[in-house]
Amino acid sequence: MTENPGILLTLFAFLLTIGVLVFIHEMGHYLVGRWCGVKADTFAIGFGKELVGWNDKRGTRWKICALPLGGYVQFAGDMDPASTPGDDWLKLPPEERNQTFQSKSLWQRAAIVFAGPAINFLFAILILAGFALTFGEPYRSPVAFVPAANSAAEQMGIQEGDVFVTFAGRDIETFEEMAQQIAIRPNETVEVEVLRDGQTVDLTGRVGVRYEQDRFGNRYEIGMMGLPFPPRKMREVGFTEAPIVAAKQTGQIVDVIVTTLGQVISGRRSVKDLGGPLKIAQVSGEQFAAGLSSFIFFVALISINLGFINLLPIPMLDGGHLMFYAIEAVRRKPANPMVQEWAFRSGFALVVMFMLVVTFNDLASFGLFRAISG
Repeated sequence: MTENPGILLTLFAFLLTIGVLVFIHEMGHYLVGRWCGVKADTFAIGFGKELVGWNDKRGTRWKICALPLGGYVQFAGDMDPASTPGDDWLKLPPEERNQTFQSKSLWQRAAIVFAGPAINFLFAILILAGFALTFGEPYRSPVAFVPAANSAAEQMGIQEGDVFVTFAGRDIETFEEMAQQIAIRPNETVEVEVLRDGQTVDLTGRVGVRYEQDRFGNRYEIGMMGLPFPPRKMREVGFTEAPIVAAKQTGQIVDVIVTTLGQVISGRRSVKDLGGPLKIAQVSGEQFAAGLSSFIFFVALISINLGFINLLPIPMLDGGHLMFYAIEAVRRKPANPMVQEWAFRSGFALVVMFMLVVTFNDLASFGLFRAISG
């Protein structure tokens, strides 16, 4: 029997997750913008009709809007997605013009844009550092025990006592790192390097697959090798080491994101595995129901995903702006305004198409289309 956290709890957890992370992301843009001397006209959480708002002494309008799927900071003079200076900008008095986004140097504009994704990563590192300080760092030696009979590990030739050095091209320091790589590679052929009797041995084989269903009824396809887990030890982490451990864990999570995205692009993983806002809402409720620690860790994961996605070189996203700033740095002048305009329109269309695909996946995973078809 599966559990259901309920629609109200799910909605509350989702709004809390998205609201906090969007606020943090936009606050990164806002704070670095202020540091660079740029005036913010609007700081909005959500889109659409304003539900509540107020003006601060600097003239910034802070508001919460009806559609809570995102947010934005509109800086003075930032009139279009490409942030290109127009006639209205040229007509501004010099004092006002100096407070606009377009008036700033290339590195200042890049810093303002980069600050949003960066603070998402920093927020996640702060959470993971807190977990490391509180609970320690789990550690299992990367040593193989006797593989299960007829398992993928046995067929690959892995033997008891083998020490894993690399797995699918990734360096392995702990058994947890290898287990993570195994889990995201079901049915995939991989190369493994082990240390056996003081000598390096290269092995090749196909990762197995198992299907799991959690207590909420979600079904997952997970890679497996048939290797018993070594005993887990908890290593105490000091205050100064905690950020290093958290940064390393963040890097491992980004590596998983890059790997799974590459699998989707190359066709090794179905596009149906991509989830959208509805899936995030569902998992938000499930993790909130599972306990505060689970929910906070989930928020850290979504923060890392949000930071990573925004750095993709797609116009309309922060990474798209940074891409054009890189072009400007090489050319010593901005890209043609018409090129930027069409690029951002194309980026907008791509983002909309992606949202439609993941929303379709979400509805399909909820069984909506099966219910409609009877």
